[in-house]
Amino acid sequence: MVTTDYVPIGCDSHSVLELLAMRRARVSARVRGEDGAELWLNGRVFDVLTRGGAEYLLLRDEGGEDRSVRLDRLLAIEVAGGAQVWRQKNVLD
Repeated sequence: MVTTDYVPIGCDSHSVLELLAMRRARVSARVRGEDGAELWLNGRVFDVLTRGGAEYLLLRDEGGEDRSVRLDRLLAIEVAGGAQVWRQKNVLD
């Protein structure tokens, strides 16, 4: 299925996410679900990929379950200690 409502993120923002994936960083990610509700996902970033016309961040949680987050629904990422290392500029500015 091809996604038609995806809004691409900026190249600089994308590069930060790729670096987190290369480092397999453990993060807390604030995301907006399809229903509009915000939630936090915790896990290790292991990839950034494109499928169906949209880009996704892939997280693996402590239980080994893989979660994918569409990048335009990703709001912010924090690392251990609560330091924010990434935020969606077009959503939070």
